[in-house]
Amino acid sequence: FVLIILVGFLWLIFTRSGAMGSTETTFAPNVGFQAPPFRLETMSGETVTLGDYAGTPIIINFWASWCPPCRAEMPALQSVYDEYQGKISILAINASNQDNLSSARGIQAEFSLTFPILMDFTGATQEDYAISSLPTTFFIDPDGIIDKVQIGGPLTEASLRLWIEKMLE
Repeated sequence: FVLIILVGFLWLIFTRSGAMGSTETTFAPNVGFQAPPFRLETMSGETVTLGDYAGTPIIINFWASWCPPCRAEMPALQSVYDEYQGKISILAINASNQDNLSSARGIQAEFSLTFPILMDFTGATQEDYAISSLPTTFFIDPDGIIDKVQIGGPLTEASLRLWIEKMLE
């Protein structure tokens, strides 16, 4: 039993820290790990990568237009985006393989959203982030490390502010 615990502990240390001479970064959609990189298009066709936002705290919100909790948290996301613009970034990744561009544009217009909305047409980014439920929100520190994962919603302005302030400390 002790051996199993020891082996598990050593595995965690070596996979998180890149020990044993490895220079590879370990990406995983879990707290304490580097956020998986992605390359997606905005609704206007501009290509965006996670690396474009390096050095700033990031909130990544996976959503779809048909998801009631996703719709319900959009005003809170917009409010904190307005309040903390320049200090944090918010990226809303639409589950476009389960949704469509016109519906996503409808949500953008309905809630006057000004933060970037990225389209995951293939579902590959959702897979990389192990999305099993919408909405799912990741709070990522300036070094690209995942601080918190919130599965489900809707998120409130108060809970968003709490995590934003923690990331800005």
